[in-house]
Amino acid sequence: MSIAGILIAVAVVAAIGLFIGIFLGIASNAFKVEVDEREEQILAVLPGNNCGGCGYPGCSGCAAAIVKGEAPVNACPVGGADVGAKVGAIMGVEAGESKRMVAFVKCQGDCEKTHEDYNYTGQKDCQMIAYIPNQGPKSCNSGCQGFGTCEKACPFDAIHIVNGVAVVDKEKCKACGKCIAVCPRHLIELVPYDAPFAVACSSASRGPQAMKECTASCIACSMCAKNCPAEAVTVENMHAHIDYEKCIGCGTCVQKCKRGSIVSH
Repeated sequence: MSIAGILIAVAVVAAIGLFIGIFLGIASNAFKVEVDEREEQILAVLPGNNCGGCGYPGCSGCAAAIVKGEAPVNACPVGGADVGAKVGAIMGVEAGESKRMVAFVKCQGDCEKTHEDYNYTGQKDCQMIAYIPNQGPKSCNSGCQGFGTCEKACPFDAIHIVNGVAVVDKEKCKACGKCIAVCPRHLIELVPYDAPFAVACSSASRGPQAMKECTASCIACSMCAKNCPAEAVTVENMHAHIDYEKCIGCGTCVQKCKRGSIVSH
């Protein structure tokens, strides 16, 4: 190739590069998305776990929602009150009080309290429970089967299978809700960190059957509800429930429960 041909090729490539550069520069300005600087500031103070516990797609989604006024400044359950206060300062509002919540497994059906109807050797995934014979090998069809789907879902190593049943370490729990979302039997709920007691049973079986299925099952006798001085305990779907807004922590429900279905938290 002659020197002239090489120079022409270089000139053409340089011209194309210059044109593309100018075009991209103009396009970037034309289609530039303005980001509120508060959104970036909030994102900087959020934990960065991207767990989705706030109900938005990751920390960036949470920050955007806060700036738009679609979420409160203390929307992040992982960051808690400290992060809420920092976000409130950025937004120029008071964060307000936020009660720390933790996950709690409403079941005590471990290997001692319940028994297995058969030896299950298939895939251990709670999402497959509806396709497993008798909806799981354990005698209680309302309780935890101990397959560990919640344990795998927890990003904070706060829930483990202990003796065949899921147990939450409330010191590690950040109330992100991942375990709640994957439990097909809805055995996990958020309760106040400082809740004195909790109902550790979700049995939907009537008394005689519930007693056969688990030695710690609630039999819906209603003694806890009848004797609660604050009317904080009710019995629904054959097991007790505690209204923590009403609970005064007197312990009467625990004393009256002869089955041990209500436990210290």
